[in-house]
Amino acid sequence: MGTVHGVYLKYVGLSAISYAGYAYLSGNSSPPPPAMATRSLQLAAPAIPLWKVAATVVLGYSALINGAIAVLFKMERGMGLLGKDRVTGKIPAWSYVVFFPFHLPTLLYTHIHTRHSKMKATNAKGEKEKVLVPVASEVKPGWWVGGWYANELDRDWAGVIDLTVEFPERCINRTQAYLSLPTWDGVPASPEQLEKAATFAIEARKKGDVLIHCAHGRGRSTTVMCAAMVKAGMYNNYEEALEQGIKPGRPVCKLNSLMKKSLAAWQAEYIDGKKGQ
Repeated sequence: MGTVHGVYLKYVGLSAISYAGYAYLSGNSSPPPPAMATRSLQLAAPAIPLWKVAATVVLGYSALINGAIAVLFKMERGMGLLGKDRVTGKIPAWSYVVFFPFHLPTLLYTHIHTRHSKMKATNAKGEKEKVLVPVASEVKPGWWVGGWYANELDRDWAGVIDLTVEFPERCINRTQAYLSLPTWDGVPASPEQLEKAATFAIEARKKGDVLIHCAHGRGRSTTVMCAAMVKAGMYNNYEEALEQGIKPGRPVCKLNSLMKKSLAAWQAEYIDGKKGQ
């Protein structure tokens, strides 16, 4: 499953696979009731190996957690569920314990995707070739779009805008200013948040380079960068910002329908609506 489009389906799949494993190990073809699943296993414990009991409980719990999070993705709700601190960018230890069926596969998927994802780029000979997607790209002087691994650039920033709800901020000690707008993967910032982020980015850019990042540097970060470029007067609308300002420097950037809708609403209210005032 790629990024940006249908991201919630990853967690639907995780929930379904987890439930299939639960059903196979427990011999139960119906969904695990929250209170009864563990009790039924305890009653049967003398006849079941300990590893099987543990695996069944973990898989049942994973089915519930990932299923619930998939629903929150679709509803565009619950962005504070994981407990991320919007000042420090940290995720508390309890979150990794309570939501480990979500955190572990998300961390693994993001690592693999970052290390192996490729894009087409033009080499020194003017030929197209596939190269690894950079952890972050300078799409215009001083304006960077990237993912969670952008800290590997080992740079100092005038401002960092963090769109992730699922990861702790790793550039927090290398930036003068930090703005956290936690959103689920594939879910855009609201028009109000886009305006706040764009204003933040423009002010930070006066002092140095600005990094806008999500998990992979494709959708959520691109949405905010579009708004920032338009508000900065670099482009007339978000479509121009995407096609002329961002994609030439980072071809993998794209917007899903929700992102386009949020940008259109932001542009209508904060840009077009203020012309002539």
